[in-house]
Amino acid sequence: MSLRRAAVRLRAVVGLAFAQLRRSPGRTALTVFAVMLAVLSVTLLASLGVGVVETGEDGLDNAGRDIWVSSDPVDPSASGTENPIVGAHAVSAEMTERDDVSSASPIAMHDVYIGTDADDLERTPAIGVHETHDEFDYEAGGGFELDDNVTEGERPPEPTTEELLLDPDTAESLGVEVGDTVYIGTSRETAQNHEFTVIGITGYYSQYLGSDAATVPLTDLQAVAGTTGTDRATFITASVEDDADRDTVAADLDDEYAAYDVRPSDEQIGAMAEEQPLILASGATLVGLAIVGGIVLTVNLFALVAYQQRDELAALRAIGLSRWVLAGTIAVQGLVIGILGGVVGLVATPLLAAALNRLATSVIGFEALLQTPIEVYLIGLALAIVVGTVVALLTGWRAGRYARIEQLEG
Repeated sequence: MSLRRAAVRLRAVVGLAFAQLRRSPGRTALTVFAVMLAVLSVTLLASLGVGVVETGEDGLDNAGRDIWVSSDPVDPSASGTENPIVGAHAVSAEMTERDDVSSASPIAMHDVYIGTDADDLERTPAIGVHETHDEFDYEAGGGFELDDNVTEGERPPEPTTEELLLDPDTAESLGVEVGDTVYIGTSRETAQNHEFTVIGITGYYSQYLGSDAATVPLTDLQAVAGTTGTDRATFITASVEDDADRDTVAADLDDEYAAYDVRPSDEQIGAMAEEQPLILASGATLVGLAIVGGIVLTVNLFALVAYQQRDELAALRAIGLSRWVLAGTIAVQGLVIGILGGVVGLVATPLLAAALNRLATSVIGFEALLQTPIEVYLIGLALAIVVGTVVALLTGWRAGRYARIEQLEG
């Protein structure tokens, strides 16, 4: 086939395709809308899958610490709540004395019982830290900062600050606000012995844990848990000096503290993700379902488009046009519809994602649960244009096989 003849045939195919689209504007508009929905199903569901995986990672990254020191739990069945680092304040002080470390501090984690009535308590995770900061993004109230004498000297066996921050969902569930008093303990029996004042409402650590969490002064949480004497912590976090290399400092600390696992923040994210395979599997499943579901929807859509044009295809076949011309006509329609529906779907994606994120924030307290990196848009665009065109070509070829004069006579 000469190049001139191929160009003539291509113009004919394109002309027929646009004629078909103009002939049925309602069908064309509905098909574009359906492609837009297919694209949105991919981009939004894939965004949710990405967000599920990255929410915990973002929370850890937002902690703003360069190095994380951890260890296996004393009791592996305790899911880390045994706080395996012993003498955490002494270890932190040793690290801080290094010239390449600007600060180091322990973090403790415990499951606690909390409530306004000692006989009616809810179980929730609690994070013990030395201080809070402006990035906690308080919905009400403020934070705390422990006295250096308490953290560096001999720590009292009883709580001294007796203040805490609550997650918005926990505060709403308990019916408390800033200034109210709650009971807190690591068991229902011990909770009645400790009354704390709510000084702030924030979901900062919810982003980190993936669940509601209370934030408690570290030494107070140790006193409540009865670990003051052993000074237990789950992590020790450190920040390096501006002129120091984070990875080099982490390697040095790993050699010096061989009993612990010392990781830069990015490696700690990977280590924590490996310990939560269900989260990774959920995110991957959502992305996979988005792609497979979008392809299935696109295949069915263009199969229906070809079926609705069976009379027109039969007429074109009757006047001598080949199956390739018929298939090309449907393929061009798929390309045009795919481009239009894809563009509309991609434009609508950030708007709907923002609306769904606001809903997620108000309902479950997670911000930016749907995350739309460029890869999400590329997947949606590829589905609309590439998959749409290929599927349209195949369905057009198949439809041409059955396009006969008998179709018109029926």
